[in-house]
Amino acid sequence: MLRRKKKKKRNKKENNKKKMTRMMMTASKTRMKFERLEYEALAEKKRKLLASSHCEGSMKKARQDDTSGASMDEIMEAMNFGVRRKSRKPKKRGRRKGSKNKLSPEITRMLGDATLHYAHGHYEEAISTLHEVIRLAPNLPDPYHTLGLVHNRLGEDKKASNFYMIAAHLTPKDSSLWRLLFTKSIEQGNIGQASYCLSKAIMADPKDVTLKLHRASLHVELGDYQKAAESFDQIYQLSPENIEALKTGAKLYQKGGQLEHSIRILEDYVKGHPSEADTSVIDLLASIFMESNSYDKALQLIEHAKLVYYSGKELPLNLTIKEGICHVNLKNMEKAEVLFSILQRGSVNDHAHLIAEAADSLMSLEHYDSALKYYLMLEGGAKGDNGFLYLKIARCYLFLKERVQAIFFLYKALQMLEDNIDARLTLASLLLEEAKEEEAISLLAPPKDFDSIELPPEKSKPWWLNEKVKLKLCTIYRAKAMVEDFVDAIFPLVRESLYVETLHPKVKVKKRLSRRVLFERVKVLNDRETENVFRGFRPVAPSSDLSKAARAKRLLQKKATIREKKKAEALASGADWQSDDSDDDPPEVHREPPLPNLLKDEEHHRLIIDLCKSLASLQRYWEALEIINLTLRLAHSMLSVEKEEELRSLGAQIAYNTTDPKHGFDCVRYIVQQHPYSLAAWNCYYKVISRVDNRDSRHFKFLRGMLSKLVDCVPPIIIYAHQFTMASNHQHAATKYLEAYKRLPENALINLCVGTALINLALGFRLQNKHQCLAQGLAFLYNNLRLCENSQEALYNIARAYHHVGLVTLAASYYEKVLAIRVKDYPIPKLPCENPDIVGNQKPGYKPGYCDLRREAAYNLHLIYKKSGALDLARQVLKDHCTI
Repeated sequence: MLRRKKKKKRNKKENNKKKMTRMMMTASKTRMKFERLEYEALAEKKRKLLASSHCEGSMKKARQDDTSGASMDEIMEAMNFGVRRKSRKPKKRGRRKGSKNKLSPEITRMLGDATLHYAHGHYEEAISTLHEVIRLAPNLPDPYHTLGLVHNRLGEDKKASNFYMIAAHLTPKDSSLWRLLFTKSIEQGNIGQASYCLSKAIMADPKDVTLKLHRASLHVELGDYQKAAESFDQIYQLSPENIEALKTGAKLYQKGGQLEHSIRILEDYVKGHPSEADTSVIDLLASIFMESNSYDKALQLIEHAKLVYYSGKELPLNLTIKEGICHVNLKNMEKAEVLFSILQRGSVNDHAHLIAEAADSLMSLEHYDSALKYYLMLEGGAKGDNGFLYLKIARCYLFLKERVQAIFFLYKALQMLEDNIDARLTLASLLLEEAKEEEAISLLAPPKDFDSIELPPEKSKPWWLNEKVKLKLCTIYRAKAMVEDFVDAIFPLVRESLYVETLHPKVKVKKRLSRRVLFERVKVLNDRETENVFRGFRPVAPSSDLSKAARAKRLLQKKATIREKKKAEALASGADWQSDDSDDDPPEVHREPPLPNLLKDEEHHRLIIDLCKSLASLQRYWEALEIINLTLRLAHSMLSVEKEEELRSLGAQIAYNTTDPKHGFDCVRYIVQQHPYSLAAWNCYYKVISRVDNRDSRHFKFLRGMLSKLVDCVPPIIIYAHQFTMASNHQHAATKYLEAYKRLPENALINLCVGTALINLALGFRLQNKHQCLAQGLAFLYNNLRLCENSQEALYNIARAYHHVGLVTLAASYYEKVLAIRVKDYPIPKLPCENPDIVGNQKPGYKPGYCDLRREAAYNLHLIYKKSGALDLARQVLKDHCTI
């Protein structure tokens, strides 16, 4: 049963296929029949048209009769209807031109009328007519173009450009119209529109070399050498005979950093001209090889040119000189000299640049003798301004160690190039080597009447204000010990440099631009011509300027949003709204220091120290301390340890020579920190502190810190006790002195200080056991006398103590003992790294002899005698010991 069912299904499918085949054959026959009938109908129609044309007459007469009723295109279409000849030209797809948007007779007439109005100078009638045409046919380019002509004749350039732009967009393949718009955009200064029109013109006429040349020039002005080189390369591809385009493109590729591409296009030219080539291309390629130090390739190129292009001919002179330069760099001096010998023929003026090129190459490779020979050739034959030539000759003589000739030519060069700083400094150095210091000073010093000299506006400053010249002059002054001249020359530069450095923060803070600067940057993105119909052209500017402008635009929008928000909040709260235009102030001008590397150069560090010493020797202490403090604050991490210590020691010395030593506190504090166990350092520190009128809190803070840090250091304890003594707090003073006595019981100074403190304490009102305290004080003074081995100073201290407490008899005996002793002067303790110039420069009226106390003892003894009534003895003591 299953087999029968399957067999029935299979038979049914086969019958269906047969029916479909018969139906398709029937449909095909029917279609062929209809096509044959259609063909016969078309043929009949053609025969009728031919018969009617023969009946009406000749074809010429039929055209004349039907012109009034149909257009020429319709007649030609009717004539060719049914006659389809095979054309040899390839068939074009799409609608035939002119078959759509045909002009009506009315519009054609109006266009003609407008043209006549324009031709006769009736511009108002022409404009009104053209406006009506635009209303009827807005997509027609002719009225816009004519309107552009009319407005151009009326002198309305902007309106004319707008109508030209509309016409150009309606006829985008009209390159002449785009070219016209490019020219007008350049005249109006609208670079963005000019670039746009130029691109459209090139698209309309890609083979126009002039347009591509304009685009290349535009890229060169913008600094886009890559695109400019590509444009020149395209120009050369369009016109291979344009060698200048090839060379310019190669130079721009080289300038844009694509040296390999530059070499490749030039080598392709050489390979493409195996029999004859342009000499300038060979010369340029050789120059590029030489600039990239590929002298072997340049030599191979010149040899190839000599064999192929100049076989049996003389090689051009420029290539011959380049060949010689290549041999010089390849160390073939004999071959190079043979090639350079051709320069000695003929006139120097004819090939001066080649002689200079050869001489420069010889000098760069230190062949000074040979280079000098060719420079002297130029010096003898050239005319005009030879300042740089004289400099090169002087340099050759300098390397050949002929100083006299070098000085001579440097003077000749400076007559023409007086602003050449390097030449002036070199000449000054040579004069110093020849021991002509005065001549060097006159060379570097400013002219006598420099205030009356009028400088041209292009000069920023004259040569005598140059920092290098001043530094060189200061070096000479310092070597000759001309202190005042040295200070006057270098002090303003150093102070200005340090002051500028204080204005510049060490940490770079993000710069806040003012609204004025932001608006200036945004101008790159805005159209200059606001009246133009077409706007929004891509700005023509470097990418860096475009990115800055975009950021400025976003920042201005953000500021405007914040400003509106503040304004709304102020108005909502009822407060008066005041615009904050503080950021519209002009930005601060960035000042450059006169000596940029003052704090980084070790030689300048030495200069600063010498300047401070010179200022101190001239008793200009405030200025010296100002330089020292600024230098230590700004360059503490750049100064060496020796120089920093020398500066601080110098500041400490200056501090106790000034009337107000508080400015030198940092220096003496540093000295003590570096030498905590030095008595000289602590003496200097105490001398500075004791002369400060108002007690400085920095001193007490520093002293407490040193006491806690240096437990075994006695000088800070004594100084701390001295401060209590000066404040008449003798009890605390005695406590501190006794603390120091525990550490150094055999120290004479400590015993003296303890004794005086106890005696002063005994004279107080609150102490009950005054006699015991007085006896203890005298015991410490006698201990001081023992330790000092009955010295004059110890005897005087005991006599002064007896005198102070009223024991005048004992005091007189000790004063007499003091008068019987003569003492030599002892040197004042010196600071570490102390400058002898500062120490020797004492105040007027200072005399040595501070260690002898006979005058003081005689004066006090005369007071005792006078009070006791012995006036004769008092006068005799003064006469013997206190008379000059």
